[in-house]
Amino acid sequence: MKLTLTKRAANFYIKEIPLQKDDALRLFVRVGGVGSGGFSVGVQKDVPHPTSYTIVKEGILFFVNEDDFWYIDGMKIDYNEDLNLMTFDNPNWTNIDHPEKKD
Repeated sequence: MKLTLTKRAANFYIKEIPLQKDDALRLFVRVGGVGSGGFSVGVQKDVPHPTSYTIVKEGILFFVNEDDFWYIDGMKIDYNEDLNLMTFDNPNWTNIDHPEKKD
């Protein structure tokens, strides 16, 4: 499992949710993304499992549980300040909203 979460993205979540140092935020597969009717990344304050993939950014523990590895593995989550838009890219998928493995 690999996840890249930029400092910009972490700071966006910290500001918007809001989060405080030592909080934990779960990233998970969400069905029914805005406008797509497909998949997207949901977020929720939660506590990780012993088998969760974890990374710490800006004093916050971000984590993904095993059930969501299939979608998030390889993903880069960033925040575009100019557009005020979160971006989610995963080279494993041809379309992030309706995942289909690349050949």
